[in-house]
Amino acid sequence: MTSPATSHYAGTLIVMPAFHEEASVAAVVHEVYTKLPGIAVLVVDDGSTDATTEVARAAGAKVATLPFNLGVGGAMRVGFKYALENGFDNVVQVDSDGQHDPASVPALLEQLATHDLVLGARFAGEGEYEARGPRAWAMKVLAAILSRTAKTTLTDTTSGFKASGPRAVALFAEHYPAEYLGDTIEALVIAARAGMSITQVPVAMRPRAGGVPSHNFVKSAVYLARAGVALVFSYIRPKSVYRISGAASNTAPSTAVSTAVSTAPSAAPSAAPSAATSTAPSAQTPSPTQTPGVTS
Repeated sequence: MTSPATSHYAGTLIVMPAFHEEASVAAVVHEVYTKLPGIAVLVVDDGSTDATTEVARAAGAKVATLPFNLGVGGAMRVGFKYALENGFDNVVQVDSDGQHDPASVPALLEQLATHDLVLGARFAGEGEYEARGPRAWAMKVLAAILSRTAKTTLTDTTSGFKASGPRAVALFAEHYPAEYLGDTIEALVIAARAGMSITQVPVAMRPRAGGVPSHNFVKSAVYLARAGVALVFSYIRPKSVYRISGAASNTAPSTAVSTAVSTAPSAAPSAAPSAATSTAPSAQTPSPTQTPGVTS
């Protein structure tokens, strides 16, 4: 594999939230390492009761194990904190179910040269992904509203496949929402209201490699209602809440290429996070200022 010291992706961390993904997470980790040589991978096991942690660790990823399920938003905040504490410039969220193709990551990173947040859009002319019924209506309405907020055209505002540059990493390490749909809808509003530059690139979505998707009319209708609630809450919070502490607030979007981190492709940077241990996690909620135990 490519030496991490010369890796094109040395400053980038792939964060994979995982909840009961023992059937797919290893294959996704291997695919990431194959298609993105030298990149670091952090799997955040979001309170799984299956073998997700063991399988991900055996595949070569760093693993942060949460004591209970916090949802995608909570898992991603752990990832952003880990990135900030360990010198990563960029964070790319990749689902652990195999739907996101790591081959699209370079296209996302390329746009970080001029933007803070880049979405992988499923409805931008690539792939055959299709949403129907209330879910499709909700996505179109959300896209129209959030495009105005972000001051750019966005066609897929609920995509979980996205890349964050240095300023967005610093922002999300403090303010990434953990509520339902907060990791997509509210995160975009937070980024836009904090002055982040947002764009999208077309990506193709693949079928799940494991697990069972939840698509039916009732759940789609519930999705529509919850999406509306999430949107309302994201706008009523004061803009002053979303401030970045430290020097990162003055850092312009950087290029995706960095050689600041020197690690093996099967592990994140050698500098351990402030709370890294190899012991079992406690039953307490992870501290908002540090990541939970991360093991390799």
